Amino acid sequence: MKTFDHLTVIGLREWVALPDLGVAGLRAKIDTGASTSSLHATDIEPFERDGQRWVRFTAHLGTVVQLRHRRCEAPLVTMKSIKSSNGHAQTRYVICTPLALGDRVWQVEFTLACRKSMRYRLLLGSKALVHGQLVVNPGVKYVQDKPAFAATLSSVTGAA
Repeated sequence: MKTFDHLTVIGLREWVALPDLGVAGLRAKIDTGASTSSLHATDIEPFERDGQRWVRFTAHLGTVVQLRHRRCEAPLVTMKSIKSSNGHAQTRYVICTPLALGDRVWQVEFTLACRKSMRYRLLLGSKALVHGQLVVNPGVKYVQDKPAFAATLSSVTGAA
């Protein structure tokens, strides 16, 4: 039996933060079948800043019961065609931002997509797991502590 001492074990669900976007306390679904990670976003607007392409969007956080949202801006990495599990292709904006999970922080690419009908507002795909040197134990949830990063209450608003 091989073991991998340099890999961190996570469960099927974990608490994460997106420090550069001012987002904390976000539950993530770990999906080894998805290559790319995805963040629930609406009101997506591309714009230019200092000759660079950026995107402005509303990140939807929390749960269906306790809705929260935050207006965010991030450099635009690219546009990507994503094929969903039901076979439909969709072009999405891609951003790259630090993700905090447990005591680790690393850069992760996220597609911005409407995940309104999904239980989890953030999906962590296999590319992020590889870059974060993570291994998934499907028999457990919330193995890692919540990231130490804390968003200020003024940065997150409740939905009306």
